[in-house]
Amino acid sequence: MKLLFQPNRLHNGVLAIWLLSLVLVAPQRLTQYACAEQNPALVEGVDAIGITVSDMDRAVDFYSKVLTFEKVSDTEVDGESYEHLEGVFGLRMRVVRMRLGDEFIELTEYLAPKGRPIPVDSRSNDRWFQHIAIIVSDMDKAYAWLRQNKVEHASSGPQRLPDWNKNAAGISAFYFKDPDAHPVEVLQFPPDKGLEKWHRSTNRLFLGIDHTAIVVWDTDASIKFYRDLLGMHVAGESENYGTEQEHLNNVFGARLRITALRGATGPGIELLEYLAPRDGRPFPSDEQASDVVHRQTVLVTRGADAAAHQLQSSRVNFVSSGVVVNQTGQLGFSKALLVRDPDGHAIEIEEK
Repeated sequence: MKLLFQPNRLHNGVLAIWLLSLVLVAPQRLTQYACAEQNPALVEGVDAIGITVSDMDRAVDFYSKVLTFEKVSDTEVDGESYEHLEGVFGLRMRVVRMRLGDEFIELTEYLAPKGRPIPVDSRSNDRWFQHIAIIVSDMDKAYAWLRQNKVEHASSGPQRLPDWNKNAAGISAFYFKDPDAHPVEVLQFPPDKGLEKWHRSTNRLFLGIDHTAIVVWDTDASIKFYRDLLGMHVAGESENYGTEQEHLNNVFGARLRITALRGATGPGIELLEYLAPRDGRPFPSDEQASDVVHRQTVLVTRGADAAAHQLQSSRVNFVSSGVVVNQTGQLGFSKALLVRDPDGHAIEIEEK
């Protein structure tokens, strides 16, 4: 690169003044970059997506036989540690961990106390909406298999997103519901999109979980939580609208700002902000982990105590009483805490 000037005393003075002006004019930007370089991410990535179910045997049957998940563990727990973690007094939980590809879900049935069912009038733009996106190798075969198993439609049928939408062009997707009415998405990426592993040759139909999607009110506020506080990174953005998106979400006039976030490991978290319509209902303020509407995204950290301190300093809403030490060693973590994001979605942060 050719220099525009040769350094001398005058130019060095000008350079010093210019650098000083940067510090005076843009201290927030410099501080943000400095913090990003000095402080490691609070979380490493997504470990699992937790789903509260009303009937464990029915849920395991559905996820194993219809979606080909494999059971990894089946554990029953109770006691004060779990009460303080989940914020539910007198609980007794049966937790089944299941695997599809490299990713995991954790199904939880509250044997006591029983929670409320999902509201029957739930819509895709209500802020308690959350789904897992399962990648399929062939959308036509996947849809035929789901129809054969008589799943309840949430979309009118599979939708191929249009070519004019550069960031989403060619993606095929379909929403349906599990036996408790939790929304589930199956998704197929075209060759130029998605992680490399979704395009490997395979004879499997259901491959794994690419992300969990959550409805948010303000994307920028959510990015401050997931990126700036937790340390995830923005992996992609898109603005989706049109008849295909409307029929996928089953929301007339749907226009979404979509932001994909990822950690170093595990599936991503996708933020869905409905730019239109803006009539989605807020997260229920009295929602508990025992309610069937409850989902919690499980993130992994190297230091639960340090993470809790940072979250408390940032005035994040805690569900748990603080960092809960797992004395029994059950459920695979040593320490954990449960908090809520800016919209009320539950985030469990675990130290293994």
